[in-house]
Amino acid sequence: MKKLCFITTISGTIKSFILEFAKYMHEQSDYDITFICDKDDDFAASLPPYIHYIPISMKRGISIGGIKACAEMYKIFRANKFDLIQYSTPNASLYASLAGWLAGVPVRLYCQWGLAFVGFSGLKRTIFKVIEKIVCKLSTWIEPDSRGNLDFCHEQKIYPQNKGSVVHKGSASGVALDKFDLSRKNTFRAEIRKKFNIPETAFVYGFVGRITGDKGINELLSSTRNLFDSHKDMYVLLIGGMEKEDSVDTELFEWSKTQERVIYCGSTNEVQKYMAAMDCYVMPSYREGFGLTVLEAGAMELPVICTNIPGPTDAIHHEVNGLIVEKKDAKAIEDTVLRIYSDRELAKQLGAAGYENVKENYEQKSLFKYILEDRERLLQESLGRKKK
Repeated sequence: MKKLCFITTISGTIKSFILEFAKYMHEQSDYDITFICDKDDDFAASLPPYIHYIPISMKRGISIGGIKACAEMYKIFRANKFDLIQYSTPNASLYASLAGWLAGVPVRLYCQWGLAFVGFSGLKRTIFKVIEKIVCKLSTWIEPDSRGNLDFCHEQKIYPQNKGSVVHKGSASGVALDKFDLSRKNTFRAEIRKKFNIPETAFVYGFVGRITGDKGINELLSSTRNLFDSHKDMYVLLIGGMEKEDSVDTELFEWSKTQERVIYCGSTNEVQKYMAAMDCYVMPSYREGFGLTVLEAGAMELPVICTNIPGPTDAIHHEVNGLIVEKKDAKAIEDTVLRIYSDRELAKQLGAAGYENVKENYEQKSLFKYILEDRERLLQESLGRKKK
């Protein structure tokens, strides 16, 4: 029985991107599976009995506690003799790659689901870029979740051309079409619009993600203020928790809180319902690993507007299943939302193409098959190296 360990900084990443694959892996094979992340008792209680859980204190951001976390991982890796460790998120990846290298774990897989340094500037960017290179150097293999980010890392010499690959068409976990059930769209739509007193005739656009500056919230709010001045039938849904409030323009944020048509929904496990209530999805982010929400929007047949960054543009093709704008360009967002608003036939065509793209290339169980084959490949290659 091969022993695999998945490591992330917080449990939320495991729940969003790893848990369903781990369940699939258990159904399809006899792997022994362990999760490591920051302590979360509710998460631990929710796990199926065949998944081992080892909490290690980890927080987002640089802290002295990272030394302790790294030392704990080293002891755990030595004791458990994992055949493969898979890590993602900045802190967990640094600790796990170093501890795994010291412990001699045969396969150290860095799932590069985002590049933190891209969103920084100056000395902070330099430091985080160096950390990224260290993690990649200590890993035996690297798998970004988009071709765009793989090419970018090769161009930036983050790791060499002969190191790294993308599984299938990309995405960390794909879309579960039984959850994002298009046949229930009208039911979901009516439920959410009733909840927030949104008229059925209103035009609703929205965003799902962390409410923070590098997700493009300032540009989205700026364009919204202009749109609301001339279109009283427009609403915007913002789904996600507030993070780094100081990165959001104070004036724009205060304005948005006075607007009944700007609706902060908070975090939810029922994203599909909120997307069903929208007529258009907007991702104004500055950086993404892949940008799963553009696929989830496609699953609900929504036309997508996204920024021209690696990740989302792997799945969104301009004028085919979405519209692409430059990042940090509020006017472009405003004009493109207006275009969707004014041309409902275009919106319908983009949405239909988005659904077909998800169904053909990113359906979750189909993607899991490719990921499982990839993990088996990495283990076989490791075994081959040992025999030599």
